[in-house]
Amino acid sequence: MPTQGLKVTGVTPGGIGDEIGVQPGDIIMEINSHPVRDIIDYRFLVCDEEISVKLIDAAGEQWILEIEKDYDEDLGLDFGAGAFGATRRCQNKCLFCFVDQMAPNMRSTLYVKDDDYRLSFWQGNFVTLTNVNGEELQRIIKQRLSPLYISVHTTNPDLRRKLMRNARSAKIMEQLSALAEAGIEMHTQVVLCPGINDGPELQRTVKDLAGLWPSVQSLAVVPVGLTKYREGLAELKLFDEKTAREIINQIHGWQERFIDKFQYPFVFASDEFYVMAQEPFPPDERYADYPQTENGVGLARLFLDQWHEVEKKLPLQATVPRKVTVATGLSAFAILEPVINRLNKVKGVNARLLKIPHHFFGETVTVAGLLTGSDMIKGLKNKSLGDMLIIPSAMLKNQGEEVFLDDMTVEQLAKRLKVPVYPAGNPAQLVEIILTGGAR
Repeated sequence: MPTQGLKVTGVTPGGIGDEIGVQPGDIIMEINSHPVRDIIDYRFLVCDEEISVKLIDAAGEQWILEIEKDYDEDLGLDFGAGAFGATRRCQNKCLFCFVDQMAPNMRSTLYVKDDDYRLSFWQGNFVTLTNVNGEELQRIIKQRLSPLYISVHTTNPDLRRKLMRNARSAKIMEQLSALAEAGIEMHTQVVLCPGINDGPELQRTVKDLAGLWPSVQSLAVVPVGLTKYREGLAELKLFDEKTAREIINQIHGWQERFIDKFQYPFVFASDEFYVMAQEPFPPDERYADYPQTENGVGLARLFLDQWHEVEKKLPLQATVPRKVTVATGLSAFAILEPVINRLNKVKGVNARLLKIPHHFFGETVTVAGLLTGSDMIKGLKNKSLGDMLIIPSAMLKNQGEEVFLDDMTVEQLAKRLKVPVYPAGNPAQLVEIILTGGAR
């Protein structure tokens, strides 16, 4: 049997593939004489009105299917979890790599370092381009794999080589320039390490990337994250209130210039910087079209703006008295505090907000999304939690059921704490859970 091509796992009844006899188990090898390496090739090649499909059936026989269809009409074929084949792995050894700081004995998927430009296009994953050769760069351009999300960290080739410990990392500006010339839209990020790629180096990076506008659409600056699992790793510093404020002021200054020049802010500080600096989050217009919320840029502003709308509709009194506990991490505590204070003005609502320390990864980690089930138990055990516990849904991943990073489920946490546990992802959900007692 072939080692390449796409294996069909499902056929839509009544679709083109069904009508011409394609069956699960068949392998699509070529379309119009072009090899089909993955789902992206398939989607790109299948768009034509006239296509010739070479496939191998489950018995090993080769078939050529000639198909006429409307442009962009799909064949009704599904390729399941194998649609991308093997995920391309990261070849870097970044000084700040979070995977290298992962706790031992966790589920295997948490140790996977993917660096796959196809997943950057398909899912918005950040990639470094260090494992992308000239042929693959041309594939990106030809197939218009746009937008891409790219971890730049620095445009200084010598410094990037030092940061990522990969000789191929030095050609980032050459790669970005080629993509920009072809009109590929890119969103970039810098993981900022004090004393290494900040200061003049950050200024250089911002200038170089802005020079590729409008193809490079945005740049997010996020602080380095360090866990307690750093034995044998490079010594790195963390930002503090003073240095975080300096970064914010620097970025605000650049935004002013870019708004004048591009009518767009271009460079953004992640929410973590504002929390560390104890500075207010910028207004909505400073986030433009919110290009990097998945990178923690603007989530706090969106939450607060949503809260202001929800607040207008709050009742004067809850239909049933509620005593609830809301638990979160250090970073989100300051955002939630005024929300909980306001909810407590609703007659019948007794809400308490608790800050949960990060024992699992270490207290230098502050984001709620990295709190584990064991953190929750340590922080809440033997406390009176009232009628229910509400937690940010960002703590959980859905793997058939909602689980924390340490594989504890919400149900298990509820049993350990002897209280119903409800995840909330936005202000409307938070209010609904409190006012309805978690009824859905």
